[in-house]
Amino acid sequence: MSWGVGSLEATLVVVGEAPGAGDPEADRWQGGNHTGMAYTSRHSGRRIRGLFERLGYDPDDLYFTNAVKCFPLGEEGSNREPTPEERVNCRPYLLSELETVAPDCIVPTGRHATESLLSATDRELDGFLESVLDPIEADELPPVLPILHPSYQDVWISRLGYEPAEYERAIERELESVVGAP
Repeated sequence: MSWGVGSLEATLVVVGEAPGAGDPEADRWQGGNHTGMAYTSRHSGRRIRGLFERLGYDPDDLYFTNAVKCFPLGEEGSNREPTPEERVNCRPYLLSELETVAPDCIVPTGRHATESLLSATDRELDGFLESVLDPIEADELPPVLPILHPSYQDVWISRLGYEPAEYERAIERELESVVGAP
């Protein structure tokens, strides 16, 4: 099980899809399936925390969680995409975390996290890439700002028409328009 980690007074909640495969021998970055905490893997954890740090946020002041709380075990110990049933089963826990933290903005990383949030409001996603960096207003939630999952961003940033630095500036602009400067 991987629960959220971070400040309960966070203005931003960053939502991933599910705990990632990690390395139990790693230092701090063992992965959610070993630490029980969201975004603590060497790859995605470091990347997403580094992104927000470069944008002026202290990662310790944010709250990181996953839409699916259990590690979705795939072949050879890797993780697979969470199933719709897993997302539905974990949704009450995610909504409880969001109610407890009461952020000004939710930042889902990737399609699965975005779909999980929107389905909680009986909304569907019409193409994930089209929703990236486009704030979504939902009556039951604070503004939702989808971004690319850190493990796939190298592939998709250029397909969205950005260079990496431009993509980060675009995230910064959108966050400032939703919640103000960090």
